[in-house]
Amino acid sequence: MHDEAVKNAFLVQARACDSLGSPFTARLCRAMAARLDRDTEVGERILSWPGDVGPSGDSVPLRLAGALHALAIEEKIAPPADIPPEDEEALWQACASALRFHSAFILERLKSPPQTNEVRRSAVLLPGFLSIAALTGKPLVLSEVGASAGLNLQFDRYRYRLGDLTWGEQSDVFLSPEWRGDTPAHERIEVIERAGCDLNPLDPSSAEDRLRLMSYVWADQTDRLERTAAALRIAVEHGLHVEKADAVDWLEHRLATQYAGAVHVVYHSVAWQYLPDGLKQAGEAVIAEAGTRATPDAPLARLQMEADATPGSAAITLQIWPTGEKQEIGRADFHGRWVEWRGWMAG
Repeated sequence: MHDEAVKNAFLVQARACDSLGSPFTARLCRAMAARLDRDTEVGERILSWPGDVGPSGDSVPLRLAGALHALAIEEKIAPPADIPPEDEEALWQACASALRFHSAFILERLKSPPQTNEVRRSAVLLPGFLSIAALTGKPLVLSEVGASAGLNLQFDRYRYRLGDLTWGEQSDVFLSPEWRGDTPAHERIEVIERAGCDLNPLDPSSAEDRLRLMSYVWADQTDRLERTAAALRIAVEHGLHVEKADAVDWLEHRLATQYAGAVHVVYHSVAWQYLPDGLKQAGEAVIAEAGTRATPDAPLARLQMEADATPGSAAITLQIWPTGEKQEIGRADFHGRWVEWRGWMAG
């Protein structure tokens, strides 16, 4: 029965990859669902997986896809993504060979969950930051939870087109999501301090960490690969660093300091939902307590891009203290391909 659960997990992931624009990763997952067996150590490990194999659990299909992609990036195997879509046998043979001859590397990669840092989410977050700047008229102090390699911690170093708005300086990273709704007002944003935390942060200056991050970008999504590589170069140029820390402890430390004349922005994108319920509650309490100490001269804002009860997209929500008012200001594709913008409605 467990073999059937594993097969189903690969098929569920395949459907998700289809919807998110990666037909190759979908093909790879379907090939594994149809033909993965216990003849290799990797197959035995996956088919005997002790926990939830699927996307809502341990994401084993994406762990495996990332391991194979890393081998292709390192030129240890021929890129399976180059195999014609109609040649399913060739795809399976390429994967089967990798499972057999690179088992040690793949087994090691299977031990840890996928890590991503989707740069296009900066285009989802930027209109929120523009709203905060407009509402407060103050420079920003940034605190990002679940920052991974910190690529969305440097959102102000990219260039954007949001509807009719062009924003940002010249940059190797240009973000132009499909825009629905009104165009945000142009606001100047000044970032006076930035910091991020992650339980397992990736260092942009580390070749191993860069490989890990790139390997979890789906192999047939060339634009994402190029964008991630460019964002990593910018991060290295600026010495970007993400702290290794528990989210709640880190927030307590960050929120203990008030910044007169600036707005402290706590934000996260598709990260908060992965915290255990107890940590979520503790984190909410820490942020709410800091909100009680916020003043008009030192306001606090929380910007979120997280899944909610509406399937297929993430809610963009903004809360600002000292009033504590909270609004859903838009929705977006999880990879930032489109943004449906509503904006902050004045009461």
